[in-house]
Amino acid sequence: MSPREGEIRYLLAGAFHRLAYTEWGDPAAPVVLCVHGLTRTGRDFDSLAAALAPRFRVICPDLPGRGRSDWLPDPTLYQPLSYVQALAHLLAAIGEEVAWVGTSLGGICGMLVAAASGTPVTRLVLNDIGPHIPRDALARIRAYLGTQLVFPDLAALEAHLRVIHGPFGKLTDVQWAHVARTSARTLPDGQIVLHYDPGIAVPVLASEPADTDMWPVWQRITVPMLAIRGAESDLLLPETFARMAQGGAQTLVVPETGHAPALMDAPTIRAVERFLLAPADADHPGAES
Repeated sequence: MSPREGEIRYLLAGAFHRLAYTEWGDPAAPVVLCVHGLTRTGRDFDSLAAALAPRFRVICPDLPGRGRSDWLPDPTLYQPLSYVQALAHLLAAIGEEVAWVGTSLGGICGMLVAAASGTPVTRLVLNDIGPHIPRDALARIRAYLGTQLVFPDLAALEAHLRVIHGPFGKLTDVQWAHVARTSARTLPDGQIVLHYDPGIAVPVLASEPADTDMWPVWQRITVPMLAIRGAESDLLLPETFARMAQGGAQTLVVPETGHAPALMDAPTIRAVERFLLAPADADHPGAES
């Protein structure tokens, strides 16, 4: 099954911008919205979306400044509340309840939307993100932002991604090639750069990293949640993960993975599918690592 491409227009800071997405499955099926991490695109979810497509309509947007979506003229707008505003327009266009799968930044956006009064989110999958984000992990991410690297070809880009995204887990050569292909933007001279606007680094670099506390947001979320952690993650710490479980979230640990699990392996995909298909009033035991 192949994805379909779509787009909506959203209003931000006095101007309309284009938010692009890929869509899988029957347009009449229940909706799953998959939102990617800081430097990624909606195409990261291709494996998960293809597996869910027989039962769901899966929509995977490119956040502003990434993939096929418009870059923002003011880079200071590249912040979670701007992304939530863009995604709120997408939710309005969808016009029905959704299950939300969010990786890292996509999970931050998911928590903000799920905590809002009258939210259309019915269940929430948080992939290697939680209500506490440690300073050291933010510093690591900050270190590779802000410089637009240029690559002679796709193979060189893939080699770079295998290093900086090594914590994604044990991807196959085919999967790494997919990550590279969907991460690339070709310049007029034929050289290749990453797909995102380097300006996304501006808000990140504007201040020194500090621990981020979203527990007040978390406490307002009432929908069923599945928390996924890479076993070696430096962003979703074990103590945060344990507190999320104590608060009622189902949990899944992905072995030999850091920040963030790629959601491309069959066991993790099956766990996400089981969670999305479970009756709303079912007793959800935590998944074993």
